[in-house]
Amino acid sequence: MLQHIDREGPGLLAVLGEERGMNIQIVRVDQGEQLPDPNECNNTIALVLGGPMGANERTKPKMSWLQRELDWITIWRQQSKPMIGICLGAQLLAIAEGGYVKALEVGEPPLSVKEVGFGAVHWLKSSSTDDWLHEFNDSDVVLHWHGDQIKLPDTATLLGSTLLCPEQIFHINNQAVGIQCHLETDEQSLNSWIKEDIEFITNAMGKDGPRRLHEDAKRFNLSIEKLGRRFFEQVIDQLIENLFSHQ
Repeated sequence: MLQHIDREGPGLLAVLGEERGMNIQIVRVDQGEQLPDPNECNNTIALVLGGPMGANERTKPKMSWLQRELDWITIWRQQSKPMIGICLGAQLLAIAEGGYVKALEVGEPPLSVKEVGFGAVHWLKSSSTDDWLHEFNDSDVVLHWHGDQIKLPDTATLLGSTLLCPEQIFHINNQAVGIQCHLETDEQSLNSWIKEDIEFITNAMGKDGPRRLHEDAKRFNLSIEKLGRRFFEQVIDQLIENLFSHQ
């Protein structure tokens, strides 16, 4: 598991991993820790988490660790190893596969915007035919927290979109899944995000943003936890099935 900042941990995914008896190893590349050799990572799913940085910041001073991480993900995926990418992790996955990331913009002339808060994601695949989306509604409320847009590679299958940002949830050759939005957060982690990311929230939602987030969290946390559990259980099942079918 590649983590980039203390407040953005695995949340629900750690719970699901522990329930399945998985061994979870946290690597902090941003703190100088070494990435494992992909050739020595058998029966392993890479989980790449989010952070306040964007994938395009990898060329900035003191951000060379992010380029090293992208290079590692590229090698990982060249070997068809399974991966879950969340937020920044989804951006890195898309770039490694031949896509790219740009600022989220709307209108003409383009105006940069941020997508922050609780809002609907619309599922684009039928829950009756797609193995990744069994027993899903047409749309569900999720948590958004980004100002970038992923432009998907040709190998990607888009699963979920929002009105503001189409590229929200996707999988690649049934081997990797990227999630720009958030289904892994719990109440404690969200409180930390609100406390530590005030400037980002205010810029996106105005001064009333933190209060609105706290109020909406009370309405949606339970439903998002149930949705996240259902979604990630199916994702893990699919990745494990594909992993062992190719051995």
